[in-house]
Amino acid sequence: MVQLYNLHPFGSQRVVPCKQEPAHFCCGQGVLFVASTAASCRVEVFAVRDHGRCEPMGSFATLGPVLRMAHSSTGDYLVTIEEKSKATFLRAYMNWRCMSAGRSRVCVRMVGHKMEESYSETLKEQMSVVEMPLSDPPLCISCCPISGDLLVGCKNKLVIFCLKYLVIKQNLTVLDFERSLILHIDNVIPTEVAFCARHIALTTELDVLILKLELVQQSADRTEQCAQALGALEKTVDRGNPSTHTLQLELDEFIICQKPVELLGEESKLCEIPITLESTELPTEDTKHFQVQYLLFRRFTPDQSPFGFCEETKLHSVQLLPLYQTAYEETENKKELLSLFCFFSLPHVGYLYSIGKLVELISTYQYSEKSEQAVLTPQFLHVITSENLQCFTVRCSAAAARDEDPYIDMMVKACPPVTLDVCTLRMQLFIGPRAICHFKNHIILLTKADTEDITERRKPTRRMLSRKADVIKSRTTSESEPGWNLYIINTVSTIQLYREMVDYSRTYENVKTESCIHLLSEAHLLVRAAIMDPHFLKSDEKEELLRAFRESCAFLGDCYSRFDTKDYHLALPYYRMSGLSMTEVLKRLVPEGDEIQTHERGLIFYLTHSLNEDLNEELSKESGNKVLQIFCLADPVQLPHILCSPCMRNVCPLTALKYLQKVEKMMPSVVLTLTKAFLALKMGDLVMYEHEMDSYKETVLACGFIGQPRLLRQCKEGIVTPTEFAVHLKEMQPGLLVAATVALHENGKIELEEADTFFKMLCSNGENTVPQLLVDFWEALLVVCSQEEILQELLLRVISQYVWRISKKQLPETKPLKTTEDLINSCNHFGLIFPWVTSIMSVECSSDKDYREDISRLQSLLCSQSVNVASALPVLEPLPEDDHVGLTVRVLCNTHLGKYEEAIDQLLSRCPDAAVLYAQHELKDDKQALWWNKLLPELCKRTRLTGNDCPALISSLKAETLSVVAMELELRDFVSLLPEDGTAAFFLPHLLHCSQRKLLT
Repeated sequence: MVQLYNLHPFGSQRVVPCKQEPAHFCCGQGVLFVASTAASCRVEVFAVRDHGRCEPMGSFATLGPVLRMAHSSTGDYLVTIEEKSKATFLRAYMNWRCMSAGRSRVCVRMVGHKMEESYSETLKEQMSVVEMPLSDPPLCISCCPISGDLLVGCKNKLVIFCLKYLVIKQNLTVLDFERSLILHIDNVIPTEVAFCARHIALTTELDVLILKLELVQQSADRTEQCAQALGALEKTVDRGNPSTHTLQLELDEFIICQKPVELLGEESKLCEIPITLESTELPTEDTKHFQVQYLLFRRFTPDQSPFGFCEETKLHSVQLLPLYQTAYEETENKKELLSLFCFFSLPHVGYLYSIGKLVELISTYQYSEKSEQAVLTPQFLHVITSENLQCFTVRCSAAAARDEDPYIDMMVKACPPVTLDVCTLRMQLFIGPRAICHFKNHIILLTKADTEDITERRKPTRRMLSRKADVIKSRTTSESEPGWNLYIINTVSTIQLYREMVDYSRTYENVKTESCIHLLSEAHLLVRAAIMDPHFLKSDEKEELLRAFRESCAFLGDCYSRFDTKDYHLALPYYRMSGLSMTEVLKRLVPEGDEIQTHERGLIFYLTHSLNEDLNEELSKESGNKVLQIFCLADPVQLPHILCSPCMRNVCPLTALKYLQKVEKMMPSVVLTLTKAFLALKMGDLVMYEHEMDSYKETVLACGFIGQPRLLRQCKEGIVTPTEFAVHLKEMQPGLLVAATVALHENGKIELEEADTFFKMLCSNGENTVPQLLVDFWEALLVVCSQEEILQELLLRVISQYVWRISKKQLPETKPLKTTEDLINSCNHFGLIFPWVTSIMSVECSSDKDYREDISRLQSLLCSQSVNVASALPVLEPLPEDDHVGLTVRVLCNTHLGKYEEAIDQLLSRCPDAAVLYAQHELKDDKQALWWNKLLPELCKRTRLTGNDCPALISSLKAETLSVVAMELELRDFVSLLPEDGTAAFFLPHLLHCSQRKLLT
């Protein structure tokens, strides 16, 4: 693997025209702040223009020499740690742009000072300096890039100042701070801190600790919890903390150091560095309460260096780098934090961690010589050593991409791995680099050379970047004095460096496969990081970056297709991200006239998945034949499936048949036979078609469609359409078509709604009409369906269709595949029709004879126990009440619902002949009491009202009802049920029978 690519990430450089020697500097929103050395106590401000051009904006005085300084983009303020009379002060410079423009008014106030109305009118036109007193001297500072809050590191504590926006008047908002939280950390002296999104990273000389402040709900037991926490802290201190008592104990000439340790996530609590929180803001209803979550603790030792023992081993350059959600909309203004990364460095090695749901080490950076300082960006890590400015690749965008889409590296999207080896892009010689910072595409570099370095600089062997003549600073420094310069170095545009990486990768294309993929992956990550930048949507290079992104995906797709790599499957997602069509990919990989007989797995994987999906692309005849050649050599088993792809519509059927015949000799299968029959239909060769279809039994053929559903239906532009094969089966073998569709449904290859659409399109029926073939499918599916939810849906559908035909006097357009008797014999959901139903229907109207099948199917379903009658009632509503069909359906429904008395009333009113048959069938066991409580009184009542005009009632009463009642009741109970005005001769035989039954017992 190539570790040093020697590319050119650095462009031109310019000298910042500082009047005094810089001591510290930092960047703001298009500006550069430079604090001079102790002599002048001033901060010079420069506007950073295009190509690194610097224009002085002005300067302002500080209280004393600046020891530390930082700028916050949120709030646009500069914060400094200054020294005067051996005391240190923390100051924030607000509205500094007014001062730098030449105005002399300056307001100095204490933090939290209440500004009066008369005083506030002038705030728009003057710089405001906010003094922030601390009980302990400030050692280091950091501003949160998201909230603008300020973190200050002091001995044994960290202090957080929240940025506040005070509305003085309608058009006047003033920035101020409020001391909100103090983190007490015993026996820790921070050397550097970093602050971002409530995450805190602090370093001592050899320790790193990363924390997160978590919001917690305020509870009534909060005081007790705090007391418990303090008690735990005291216990920890009492038993002795090795991190505080034995960190460095000098005995005679020996130094005793603790072992190096790394604790991640929950384990980092074991670091034995107790932290207590002290809230200092004024309590309100909106007061936030926090608890500390430990994320990472790492301890190094002085001898932890590949270059042996080093007394100057100290940590430096701790940073927290946020990456934001990719903005897709033009109106997107809000930055949503996606990922957070932490970097820190020892003199000879740097560490980059991902701080998210998991805390993990992403990359380790080995430097060629001792480092002075480092700065991390989303695209690069820039490190300065005693003689070099070095540029390393980073993996932040790769980790962020996976945070944004956890399913990356599957079928649709891909990204180079986080574990990709880091490499050095450039090692640029400089004389005496001392400090570095970064702003957009500019690197600000302070160099300070000793006398021998100045002499050495005149030698022609030492070469630096070209300077632009219009801003080269004139020097008055004598050769005996140290020379310094503050440079702004422009990093080249992402597109330019991307092109250079792509060109460079071609040198490894045929020599070192992994190096080629590595460099193209670096180019891809470079562009991906640029696209994830919050300012991407407003970038002038937006369209060019998107084109480069797609192009880099295509290059990576080519690599994984051409080369024999273990990650060959990545060809598919990279090609999809590139936006290339299959035709374009084939032209890239298999040019015209290419006689290569073997193709790597990546190409086969890409083509297989692309052709097996419903893409809206049709390959030309030539491209289709090329695909057939590739698969015939590489994976002949896939040929039947490939030929069923909608993309292969234009392939020559005769050529395809020749390939299939070769495969059939080696590996015959049902799918292959069906595919040959499909091609025979396309050619109009019915003899060949029948020959192929006769090779297997119909049940085997039906199951064969499970292996390749696209023989029957294909999708184009999101619309499912039946194939020529399905159309032919509809006309010639509808039973096979229905059986095949049932098999597809039961194997999860087609949904119920998709099958509805399929049959409606196949039969050319309107959207609201149901073809008989679809009803045949529903009925066949009822035979095998086992899912209760789908079963009830099917029952409602077939019932609805039967009712619609009966009520509309509509005959099916084709003959049903099965009779009612077939369905009763084959399907449990179709029950035997009850005798009383047959009795009613025996007196049917002649007009119902044509719809006898639908009527009997409907009655058969209602005679079973499968139908949920309550949900079916609205579907049955269209049936008229005044005919025999409506009567049977309503009596069946009442019986299912347990409404037996209503059912008896309906039968006695409409068809009394069937009442006794109904009672014999339904009134059994616990329902037999209805014979004498309901049926006997009703028969007597109706007979009395109609007299001898209703022989059916009389026969029902005499023949069955009285016989059953006489058999079941005691004589006294039987007599009490008889009507008082009845004829004794009519009831006498039944009374005699009842009394004789009693004597016998």
